[in-house]
Amino acid sequence: MTDEQKPTTNATAIPQDDTPTVCSYEGSNYQKVFWDTGERRYEDAAEEVALKRLMPPHGKLLLELGAGAGRNTPRYAGWDRVVLLDYSRTQLLQARERLGDSPHYIYVTADIYKLPFVAGLFDGATMIRTLHHLSDAQTAFANVRRVLANEAVFILEFANKRNLKAIARYLFGKQKWNPFSKEQVEFVALNYNFHPKTVRKLLKENQFKLAKQLTVSHFRVNALKRRIKHETLVALDSVLQHTGRIVQLSPSVFSKAFAIGPSPRVDEGAFFACPICDTSLPEAGQSQHCPGCNHLWEYRDGIYEFRTHPEA
Repeated sequence: MTDEQKPTTNATAIPQDDTPTVCSYEGSNYQKVFWDTGERRYEDAAEEVALKRLMPPHGKLLLELGAGAGRNTPRYAGWDRVVLLDYSRTQLLQARERLGDSPHYIYVTADIYKLPFVAGLFDGATMIRTLHHLSDAQTAFANVRRVLANEAVFILEFANKRNLKAIARYLFGKQKWNPFSKEQVEFVALNYNFHPKTVRKLLKENQFKLAKQLTVSHFRVNALKRRIKHETLVALDSVLQHTGRIVQLSPSVFSKAFAIGPSPRVDEGAFFACPICDTSLPEAGQSQHCPGCNHLWEYRDGIYEFRTHPEA
């Protein structure tokens, strides 16, 4: 199995009234178990190489979708401000503990299907190791595009169903699902692999222009990671990443796209948008009632709460 094909650490499915079910890492030790042990040092380093190649070195306001405990956030140091968005409050508490309180960071709990921001707000967005938890990628991409300014950069990573290991398993009868078919495959509840052509189609349909693709984590095999020097694997992966512009056969694919088409002008002082009635709200640094529907949106422990059904 690839890492994307392993069950998530303590992740749970949270049913919603009017949006697709979301995958929550509330109370999970995902960061500690999955990343901090060092067992995935190679994958982390390979992703760092890809991000350095794709991310603009500087920018104003970046939206980090599925930020979790802030593993990648320090890699966006050239941006003036970063909004860390995750459905899990406990993950953002871990991120705040790692990164600290600073005007540079804004912590927001929200549903990606109901992004609580005014249209056209952000100059860039990242979505790393997040798409593979989304059952409705079309709606998610449309929401991301809505909150981006024209020509904003969008860095996307997705779990590739057409990877070499999946192809081999399918050809030898070890796997039922077809890695060459275009539909996404749910191999574990709320864990999806996507075909590269499907992702490119989704980007185009939602007003994104694909600029570059990199293939990442080519050597995601424990036997190789145990026997080959870490620096060697990362160096080889770095070279092979460029093959992504021709063919995508690695378990992870990174894409750089730009928002195209008109985006609305952001009114002065507008930042958040009520997920219930879409009324504009300021970045207040405190709890506030929506003037449109009177819902109280809490600000607690340095985190804005914009989930319509917060977990206990």
